[in-house]
Formats: sequence, C-alpha cells, structure tokens
Amino acid sequence: MDFKLSEDQAMIQESARRMVERDILPILNANDPNTSLPYEPMHKMMKILCAQGLGAPRVPAEQGGTGMKMLEYGLMYEQLPAWVSIAVMGNEVTYTRIHAEANEEQRKRILPKILTGEHVAGSATTEPGSGSDPRGARTTMRYDGDDVVINGRKIWVSNGSVADVLAVACRTDEEDHRGRKKLRRVVVYRDQSPYHVREVETVGLKQGHLCEIVFEDCRVPRENVLEFEGDAAATLTVTWNGNRPLCGLTSVGLAQKAFEAARDYAGIREAFGKKIGNFQLIQKNLADIETAIVSSRLMCYMALDAIDRGDRANGTSAMAKRYACEACLNAIHLAMQCHGAMGITEELGLERLWRDARMIPIPDGTPEILALIQGRELTGFDAFRT
Repeated sequence: MDFKLSEDQAMIQESARRMVERDILPILNANDPNTSLPYEPMHKMMKILCAQGLGAPRVPAEQGGTGMKMLEYGLMYEQLPAWVSIAVMGNEVTYTRIHAEANEEQRKRILPKILTGEHVAGSATTEPGSGSDPRGARTTMRYDGDDVVINGRKIWVSNGSVADVLAVACRTDEEDHRGRKKLRRVVVYRDQSPYHVREVETVGLKQGHLCEIVFEDCRVPRENVLEFEGDAAATLTVTWNGNRPLCGLTSVGLAQKAFEAARDYAGIREAFGKKIGNFQLIQKNLADIETAIVSSRLMCYMALDAIDRGDRANGTSAMAKRYACEACLNAIHLAMQCHGAMGITEELGLERLWRDARMIPIPDGTPEILALIQGRELTGFDAFRT
C-alpha cells in the first residue's frame, strides 16, 4: 500500500491545475461571477475541458471514450472550480449513460459531438416529487408513429439552459421482474424538440446552469429512444457510485483554498502584539481544517480506487461523499473564523467558497440517503425500499 502519488499521477494532477489557471479561469473571470455563464463562453470552456480527456473519461478508448481510471479522473476533477466540476460531470455522465444504453448506430450518431465539447450535454433525471428515488419518476413517453411524445417535469438539470442535448429518463409501461415500471432514456435535441427551461436561483455555484425543464407534448424522433434492453435506473446506480467521491473531491478542493487563505492570514494578521498564528485556538482551527481535508481526500481516493479494482463500491462511495462534504463545509467555516470579521466579507471570497460548498451535498445523493445506502451495505436491510 503506497499513499504517495506515482510520477504519472502527479503529472496528471499538475497538468490539470495548470490547465485551469491558463485556460479556464480567464474565461470565468471575464464574466459576472454571480450570473450563469453565457452560451458561447460555456461552449468554449467545455471544448477545452473535453480536449483534456474530460469528455468521456469513464468509457474505454477502444469504445470511443478517453479511457481514464477513476482515480486519475478524480485527481484532475479536484483541480476544477466547483461549478465547472459539476458541469463536467453533467456532460460526461450523460455521455457515459448514452454509451451504456445506445445501440451502435445511436452511439455513432450522438456521441462524437459530446466527446469533443461541440455539444454540451445534460441528464434530466430528478423530478420535484422524486429526488432520491429515480423509479418514482412521473415523466412519461409514449410512441406515436415515428415519434415519441414526452410529458413531464425535471428539476436540477445540470447544464440545462446551455445544453444542446439532454438524456431524459422517462417512465414506460414496461415492468421489471418486481412489477415496477421501467425507465427508458430518450435523447432530446433542443433545436429539434423544443422544451421549456427555467434557471433555478441557488445559494452557490452561481455561474452554473441548474435548471427546471418542462416537457409538454415534446415530440422526439423514435430513433432517439435508447435501445438498451434493461433498466435506466440500474445504469444510474453505477454512475452515481463514481459521481459521489468526485463530488467529495469538489468539496476537498474548496476546503483546500479556504485552508491556504487561513494559513497565510495567520502568518500576517496581528492582534495583541503578535501574529495570530501564535494563538492556540488559531493553530487548533488550522489543524482541524487540514485533518478534514486530508481524511476526506483519502476517503474519496479510496472509493475511486475501489471502483478501478472492480470492487462493490456502493457503501464506500456513499461514505466518501457524505463525510467529505460535511467535513469540508465545516472546514471552510473554521477558515472563515480564522479571518474574524474579514471572513464574512464578499471581498475576501471565503463566503463564496462556503456557499459553493453548501451546494455539493445535494447532487447524487443527500447525506441522509447516503447514510441509508451505507447502512444497507452494512446490514443487508434496505431502509427505503420494500
């Protein structure tokens, strides 16, 4: 067991950090930090990210993806600005789900433009009445000649207002072996099948594009119904297992920035005739922040490595995200405390880190549902399904 990154892993991590500083931050800084990034700069940014292999990291190169190990993906992912990481995940997980459920003709027709970033993609899964329960979806699809007709409402769609293509999870009349309605995914192009979009104002991730989408008799060519003979809900679970430690690493990245700011401030701010870094409580806060970051990072790396090794990662991934998000949110709070009154100013930027960190526990499983997933793995009993 070796906790040190290999030379190749360190190079991957450093390359991603430099790419963000050189190519991504200038785009973000040229636009209002409190307003969703417009369509053109968003597409420019996504093309840059996809050129770095982040368009389809989970799909092997021989199958059309860019083929990374999940741990390598995580090393890059941690370097991304928080809302950018969520946008990347929304884009690439849509690629991954379409790839898993499409036939060969659909893959060749739909995926290449997502891979290069020419098309920004998003997954429309969650609904107002079925957050953590994808099988409770009420959005329906019905066949009508050469089309399918979609009716329903989706919420928290990443990239929703800038997406060229959505993968929409719809309830069908088909049933699985337990008698539950199956989900099937339909690929919807906005310029081909219009739908209603409303951006949702949130406490953080202000430059992102979290949206509510309404489908009212939305007609989609029948050829865009993914042909996977299974259940889209099962594919969701597989991708969620990878998403959860990645979300945890987004929290780690935010806490790392807050820690560096607090540590530097402790070395220059004076009170009672000495640097505040001399005070025991400041040192304890810094120690607690670093402990939260290191433990969270290692737990997320462990979960991603488990996926790479083919181990069952349901509980491990749930544990990693839940712990990292909660620990790192508290770590940012402590960093703000180290700054005293300056910690609550917009000028310093720590409040923005806190607001962004407060968003991360929600996607891909809230702390409450993640605790139950971990509990199910420990006991064998399912607390939220019959």
